[in-house]
Amino acid sequence: MSGALSWPFLRLYLLVLLYFSGNSILNVLIPLQGEVLGASNTKIGLIMGAYLLTTMFFRPWAGQIIQKHGPIKVLRIILIINGFALILYTFTGLGGYLIARMLQGVSTAFFSMALQIGIIDALPEKERSQGISLYSLFSYLPGIFGPLLALGIWQGGMNYFTVVMIAIAIFTGVFGYSAKIRNGKEDIVSSQEDYDVSTLKSFSQLVKNPFLFKCSILMLVASIVFGAITAFIPLYAAQLKYGNAGIFLMLQGGTVVITRFTLRKNIPSDGKWHSYFIMGTMLLLAIAAQCVSFSIIGGIFFFYLGAILIGIAQAILYPTLTTFLTFVLPEMNRNVLLGLFIAMADLGVSLGGIIMGPVVDFSSYSFMYMICAILSFIMVIFAFNRNKIVV
Repeated sequence: MSGALSWPFLRLYLLVLLYFSGNSILNVLIPLQGEVLGASNTKIGLIMGAYLLTTMFFRPWAGQIIQKHGPIKVLRIILIINGFALILYTFTGLGGYLIARMLQGVSTAFFSMALQIGIIDALPEKERSQGISLYSLFSYLPGIFGPLLALGIWQGGMNYFTVVMIAIAIFTGVFGYSAKIRNGKEDIVSSQEDYDVSTLKSFSQLVKNPFLFKCSILMLVASIVFGAITAFIPLYAAQLKYGNAGIFLMLQGGTVVITRFTLRKNIPSDGKWHSYFIMGTMLLLAIAAQCVSFSIIGGIFFFYLGAILIGIAQAILYPTLTTFLTFVLPEMNRNVLLGLFIAMADLGVSLGGIIMGPVVDFSSYSFMYMICAILSFIMVIFAFNRNKIVV
């Protein structure tokens, strides 16, 4: 195998799988443990949202630092921070969970940027979308087995939680330290003034750059839906007859993996804005959120159907928008601007927990997911563009 499926890249994808395994378990256990400890939906949403909210703030700087020092040097340092965060969960309560989520947020900002920038720089243009899709695919593989493992730990007692977290921290650190990205850039420190981009000035590009603006708004709203699913499905499922959060998240994660693998060559990689393709994806997300909302009345068929539809939309949207931006953003500060785009995705997932938590406290889970459906449908209209953008 060659290109995006060659052995050096497969090693990186396996590292991604190990890294995100811990979070797939924590996404189920933290809401359940929070409820036992008496936390409101608002507090649970805050703790869940703190992870990617922190990631959002650090992503732009991560892109700049990685651009200067190379992905591998940065990767080895942040894996230590991630390992400490995972271990912190094993002996603290809600306050410690908040700190650990923030530490994970810092490490994830640098980890995902290092891996994605390394993959983008190492692959030819025609294989960029495949590399990004495979990265995303392996980041969601833990979503298949993680939730079921988490429920097994929860139902059998938390005795094995410490062992699992420590094991993930050690294996990820050891595997990550030996990883290599053979693009000849990881040991090069940029000395060109053109590449010394001011991160703060780049924030204005979120509004000034029409390509970045459109992609960021779409990703922000979609991620609010994804965040609301992650934060509250473990609690919502308990209200449904035969509802099971582990099965829901397994279906969602499995659908993401299957869709991203089977459609990896069909993700647009030509620098054009495919309006109907993206509009269809957002419409699928709107239908999915409404299925989850309606399941309180319609039953588990709609509940699990929503999981599958969300998985399909999630699998398509991120690699499509990311690949498009790699073509249309200026090369001089592409990494920093990509960091801003991914930061908007992080912000959306965080808001899905932080904003939707109070909505649930004042209404219900079903009503909150209906709001998610309405927001997604608005984005169907927003995604339309008469003119095809060609680079």
